[in-house]
Amino acid sequence: MSIPQSGGGPIERHEQLAEYLADGCKPKADWRIGTEHEKFGYCKDTHKPLPYEGERSIRAILEGLRDRYGWAEVNEGGKLIGLTKDGANVSLEPGGALELSGAPLETIHQTCDEVNEHLREVKSIADEIGVGFIGLGAAPEWTHDEMPLMPKGRYKLMDAYQSTVGTTGTTMMRRTCTVQVNLDFGSEADMVQKMRVAIALQPVATALFANSPFFEGKPNGMKSYRSWVWRNMDPARTGMVPFVFEDGFGFERWVQYALDVPMYFVYRDGKYIDALGMSFRDFLKGELPALPGEKPTLSDWADHLTTLFPEARVKKFIEMRGADGGPWRRLCALPALWVGLTYDQTALDAAWDLVKDWDAETREAWRVGAGEQGLDAVVGGRRMQDLAREVVDIARGGLKARARPGLGGMVQDERHFLHALEDSMENGKVPSDELLDRYNGDWAGDLSKIYGEYSY
Repeated sequence: MSIPQSGGGPIERHEQLAEYLADGCKPKADWRIGTEHEKFGYCKDTHKPLPYEGERSIRAILEGLRDRYGWAEVNEGGKLIGLTKDGANVSLEPGGALELSGAPLETIHQTCDEVNEHLREVKSIADEIGVGFIGLGAAPEWTHDEMPLMPKGRYKLMDAYQSTVGTTGTTMMRRTCTVQVNLDFGSEADMVQKMRVAIALQPVATALFANSPFFEGKPNGMKSYRSWVWRNMDPARTGMVPFVFEDGFGFERWVQYALDVPMYFVYRDGKYIDALGMSFRDFLKGELPALPGEKPTLSDWADHLTTLFPEARVKKFIEMRGADGGPWRRLCALPALWVGLTYDQTALDAAWDLVKDWDAETREAWRVGAGEQGLDAVVGGRRMQDLAREVVDIARGGLKARARPGLGGMVQDERHFLHALEDSMENGKVPSDELLDRYNGDWAGDLSKIYGEYSY
């Protein structure tokens, strides 16, 4: 999850809220790719999740990365809670999952190199202390009580609030992981088209990257249990945001949506102030109960935007949020999918043509089907596998048109990063299907096998 935002003076005009988003507009030559991925850490001998403190712990991993690889510390309340280097940061999810938020990079070749380097660094530290990391969408065996809450003020507030809105918020915080990609837009109109494609086709990503068929030690009946978790938590800040498809959608409409989402906190002087359930609209008027008489800054606005969790969201870029955490090949395939769909205009137009006639009920049906059935989902007589094949074909064409070479020109473009998804197109299986085949086959129901065979 996000770190506190900084910079930005007082908000003196309502227009500044939309202007903040519009400041993200960039010429196409400056569009970048930011890939984020989370993974669960565990002790190799016990298969139990890592505590924050101790010889085998999250803190030990962060200290090792700091000392051996030159990452700079991020501290809160005297606790080491993150690292930064070269435009990237390493942070902690609420239950201790380790996240790399990658630097904004020009090509998928670069972002994949970044992923590889990060996993190599983490593994070098983890191996020495008997720790492993695994990429899954949901914790396979661990209970809520086994998952420690990391020492971040934001998480303490959120944890208390989640049980009051929806039914799965604390599960989302402690026992799910994702991979996502952050992409740029050139104008408000470009943002609108990309967001509409992103929301409509997010279920395709959910299906292709579904990787959470187990929970608390047994199959859970879903291909993406993580998707089910997100569908059943705080409805005020999650979902398929149908207003994105309404006439007049743009930066100001997103502002109005964000203003209607209840607040979590205000960050002041290194501390999180409880503003749970309060209104940013009241804050703008100087009437926030947590800070009476005080008005927000643009940093407060930026922080508030990080507490919205729809399937895709707008900040100064667009975040694609629908995919489970997963194996290495899928970490590079996700940016390839979305860059191919959105960074070439012909591909973006083709993707929009594919979904422009869907209504809100159809989009939601695809979302539900993706999480429950993966590529076997059927909506309106159409199978997800066929839809996904068409989407991947469009992305492949977009990557070919981008023509960004790698390996010193030895690789013509970025299309090969889609190979993991093309395998799914051929055999109809996503990672969850492969895991269930192993569980019901040679693992003979022994889920502990997952750690040795699927860790990084």
